[in-house]
Amino acid sequence: MAQPGTARAWKARGVSTPQEFKSPPRRFNKLVVKMRIWDIPPEKLCRNHLLGEHRELHALWSIILNNKKGYSRHPETLRWIGKLKALYLRHEEQVKEMKKRGYNHNTPLDEKLATGKEIQDELIDSIEEQKTLLKNKKCDCRT
Repeated sequence: MAQPGTARAWKARGVSTPQEFKSPPRRFNKLVVKMRIWDIPPEKLCRNHLLGEHRELHALWSIILNNKKGYSRHPETLRWIGKLKALYLRHEEQVKEMKKRGYNHNTPLDEKLATGKEIQDELIDSIEEQKTLLKNKKCDCRT
């Protein structure tokens, strides 16, 4: 097996340069895993979705603030550009819910960097579609 990131590995995937290589979507149990910040109140989310969203939010914050390339063209990232204040406020909602559930939180965001719109008014999926997605996951989310 070729070492990842080498010309040999790229050729094994049928490409000759890293620019031609497109990573396949991340998969878990044969389902495509989407990067997501839910538009549902954090208190409705199960433990896994609350903590997973919190990780994704920190990733988005870093991608947007630091002009990182990874996931920079992802629809979830694009909908938060110019709305760091809204992203910061979503994070504060998450933190409040995490503390309510007894979780420790040690990763604050810098409020001074939270600029732009305060409200996320752009949805990828409607609230009803998001509720259906969560319901179909058969988790402990309260939708």
